[in-house]
Amino acid sequence: MKSEMADNPRRLGDLIDDYCPRCKLLLNHAIASMVEGNVAKVICQTCLSEHPFRHGQGGKKKTDSRATLFDQVMSKAPAPGPAEPPPVAPAPKKRNLNPARYISRHQGKPPRPPR
Repeated sequence: MKSEMADNPRRLGDLIDDYCPRCKLLLNHAIASMVEGNVAKVICQTCLSEHPFRHGQGGKKKTDSRATLFDQVMSKAPAPGPAEPPPVAPAPKKRNLNPARYISRHQGKPPRPPR
């Protein structure tokens, strides 16, 4: 029995699946170049970017930094429970040391309206 690869060797322009670093997905790629029968470069059929063949392996594994940061913040937070509101001191009343002055062109007290 002959293997399937021996019957149908890969050729330039064939479509294969590979990880696209620009799209950040596993997508269809066309073979752009080959070295000694092995795929060297591919072209993404979605964004048309050319990159080395990655054998379907994705980029760097990203850790969820938000989750770890959240865990760090929550470890410093106080334990949940009935929290007492902080005591609120009444604000001191300000006393007006100088009463408002009435300024008039008339001398003395302001005129009273007639009754």
